[in-house]
Amino acid sequence: WFPDLALPEAIGVLRQGVGRLIRTTTDRGVVALLDPRLTARAWGQTVLNALPPFRRTSDLAQVRRFLAAGSRAAEGRGD
Repeated sequence: WFPDLALPEAIGVLRQGVGRLIRTTTDRGVVALLDPRLTARAWGQTVLNALPPFRRTSDLAQVRRFLAAGSRAAEGRGD
């Protein structure tokens, strides 16, 4: 039941959620997938491959720099 029913459903919901967060090429954000099974289990790669292409990292410092750069850009726009 997992690969035939649960996994496709989970992938669909995740793709829809990511699509609602990042809609245009100028949108910025972080999608945090914190479930270690995504890298430890064979089905995890299926989930990751189903997502739109974007930079992936497990380095928290890199995420902080990304978010800080976005904050500086938003300050310059007057948001």
